[in-house]
Order: sequence, then C-alpha cells, then structure tokens
Amino acid sequence: MPLHEGSSPTAEPSAKRRRLALNPFFGEADPVAGMELAPPRHRLPDGPMAPSTAYHLVHDELMLDGNSRLNLATFVTTWMEPQAGVLMSECSDKNMIDKDEYPRTAELERRCVAMLADLWHAPDPAAAVGCSTTGSSEACMLAGMALKRRWAARNADRYPAAARPNLVMGANVQVCWEKFCNFWEIEARQIPMEGDRFHIDPQAAADLCDENTIGVIGILGSTFDGSYEPIAELCAALDALQERTGLDVPVHVDGASGGMVAPFLDEDLVWDFRLPRVSSINTSGHKYGLVYPGIGWALWRSPAELPEELVFRVNYLGGEMPTFALNFSRPGAQVVAQYYTFLRLGRDGYRAVQQASRDVARTLAERIEGLGDFRLLTRGDQLPVFALTTAPDVEAYDVFDVSRRLREHGWLVPAYTFPANRQDLAVLRVVCRNGFSSDLAELLVGDLRRVLPDLRRQPHPLSRDKQVVSSFHH
Repeated sequence: MPLHEGSSPTAEPSAKRRRLALNPFFGEADPVAGMELAPPRHRLPDGPMAPSTAYHLVHDELMLDGNSRLNLATFVTTWMEPQAGVLMSECSDKNMIDKDEYPRTAELERRCVAMLADLWHAPDPAAAVGCSTTGSSEACMLAGMALKRRWAARNADRYPAAARPNLVMGANVQVCWEKFCNFWEIEARQIPMEGDRFHIDPQAAADLCDENTIGVIGILGSTFDGSYEPIAELCAALDALQERTGLDVPVHVDGASGGMVAPFLDEDLVWDFRLPRVSSINTSGHKYGLVYPGIGWALWRSPAELPEELVFRVNYLGGEMPTFALNFSRPGAQVVAQYYTFLRLGRDGYRAVQQASRDVARTLAERIEGLGDFRLLTRGDQLPVFALTTAPDVEAYDVFDVSRRLREHGWLVPAYTFPANRQDLAVLRVVCRNGFSSDLAELLVGDLRRVLPDLRRQPHPLSRDKQVVSSFHH
C-alpha cells in the first residue's frame, strides 16, 4: 500500500473555491446552505453534514478512477453476482477473528479450507490445515514463516548464532516474496531469467540449495507472462538433490492465480499435494477464485508442516479454534462470498468460467498477433493471461506508447520491463478475467487498430528514458 505524506498549508483551496465544490442540489432542504458548508479536504471538518451530501462528495471524486472492468492489469475479480453482493453487505459487520461470536462464519471458513484441500489432492483432506487471509501476500508470509520455523527446528544447534536462512525462487516472483525475505531476515536466492526462459529453472534452483535453505518457491502462474512454472520438475530436481546430499528441501507453491485455474482446466498437470515434496500452497480467492478483494487461502499438507507454536487458539463453540494470521480484525464478508461461489458454481461451473476466460485470452492474443505489429511471448493457454512486445521491425513506438494511447480509450493495459538479466525486454500484459467478454475483447482490438496508425507515424518512441520504468509486480 502506498505511503502518503500529509498536506502542506498551501494545499487547501481557498474558501471561495471550496464553496463552489458543492452542487446546490446536494443540500437536504435548503439548496443554498450547502454552498457555504463545503468541508476541508486535509483536516477533519468542524461539524457533521447530511449523509447524502457526504455521499455525493465522495461519489463524484471517485468517478475519476479508472473503470475496473476495463482494467486489464489486475488479476483481481471485478464482477460478482448481485446475490453475492447482498451476502457481503450482510456480513461486512462481522469480525472474522471472533470465532465464538460468529460460529457459522467460522464454519464456512473451515468448509472452504476442506474444499480446497480436496481440490488440491491433500493426502488426507480432513487432516490438512489451512486458513483464510486478506490475500495471497499474507498467505505467502504465513507459509514462509512456517518454512523458516521448521528449518530452525531442524537446525536448533546452529540457529540463530551461526546460520542465516535462505529461500530459493525465480526472479519472476511476486513482490510479496521479496518483502517476506526483507521483513523476516531471509536471504533471497533468485534464479535470473535467461533468454526465453522467464521463470525458474529446476536444476538451477536445486544447485542454489544448501543446509540453510528453508524452501523453494514454485509459481503456478507467473504474473509477468501468465506461464506455469514446472513444479513437478522442480520437485524431481530436489528429490535428486536429497539422494545425493541428504538435504530435504520443501516446496511451497504460490498458486495465487493458477491454484484456481489448473484444477479445472489442467487436471492432468501434477503440481499440488500429489507431489510429496509440496508442503504448502496458497491462492487468492479474489483472483481466479472469483471473489471481490480481499481474500486469500493458505493450506498445509498436514499439521506436521505447520509448527504448533505458530498457531493461536481461540474459544469456538465451547472448544478451541486454531488461528494463524498476521491480521486480526477483518470482515467475514469475503469468506462468506467465497463459500457462496464454491456452492454456486461447483467444479463444473468453475471449469466453464475459467475455460471461457482462457478462450477469450487465446482468441484475443491471436487477433493482436494478426495485426502484425506485435510478437507474443505467451498465448493465454495456461493462465488466461498473455504478454506481448513489439515486433523486431517496429521502431516508431514501443509498448509504453501503446499503453499510454489505450488509456485514452479507457483501457488499463500495463507496460513494464522484465527483471534482471532481461531488462532489455519490455512487454504489455493482458489479464482476462470473468466478466471480460469476447465483446469487450473485440472493442479492445478495435481501439488498438485505431491508435496504431498514429503510433506508426511517430519519429521515435516517446518513452525515451527507460531508467524511470520499473518492473511490474501486480
């Protein structure tokens, strides 16, 4: 979340300008009175105002936000059924941490964990442990903490005096893993991209492991290009490492997006708890779990993978309810919405929704490729996400120019450079979600066709200073 500084004394508009900020019709009874009561923007108002006035002030300013349905940068769900919205509004005042006061909400959370354990082929779904979180970032933090604590227990005679733990991952990891290593004082060992390999190399990951490695992160659905990392091959490389050296290194699968796509569309792909080396998995309910933000899930193969000392217990229906979270107070609305969506869709419904998103992504990728100005890096055939760059013969403009021009038509399509070792590669990325229909995709292609003639006439790309462009980690 961005950090914001306070306002300077000169940031507040004049009293005359503030009087003009309110529409006279916003007043409850006297349309003139409201024009004298415009509140300050950077300090608390002296007194209250009518709820309709406060609503209109906030509503009007938010009109300047982008249209979330046209935001092809975010993986986050931007559409749900009205019935889900009603359930969420009914549960927004329930605090998830109060398990004993809201036992049915707690029970729905437990059922969701059980459903995910079954979906991800836990050896004994009834014995798998897990929890809801505010999103995949928190889920990753919890999984990383469990990896570190298990490593510390195995190395109690050396930790913390003489050993510094490390975590192995590809350079394409979501920024939350870099935060985890920073916050919990872990050495991040990253495998750089190489050529057309944009994610982890299994053998390179195994070669970076040593007795201080707490685990290896595999990404089921890279945010950079939408591709799956080879989780089975990664586990096989670590199996071979254990045979040679005795090192037993666990794998955590960051399935923020793919954890809710692969089980339905790629059932033969082995990536989850079917692999004995996979100790934990996370996903984002608010991404391809099809729920509004923010909801995530973290699951462990069995209680053995989650150290007991990390689990807190609260009273639940006269018994104990284990909890494991960084956040305490948060609404139960998203958990209820997740359970609603699981019930509403079932396996067949999820399969249909995710297949529709993949079909839109693949068709849209082909249509854009057919324009002749772009080269596809991925085609949307894993996550419903694809990345593209300009064709080698395109010199008049770059992907940043395309992103800027599409924004003029309301489309939010991110342009960014890849991480170290492939910083020469700048791409556009398109995320296709439920609600982004083939009709909307057709409109996007039409707007792209409209901006291309002007872009082709440019003398050179307008984004000359690539030093100000950073990698995109959304």
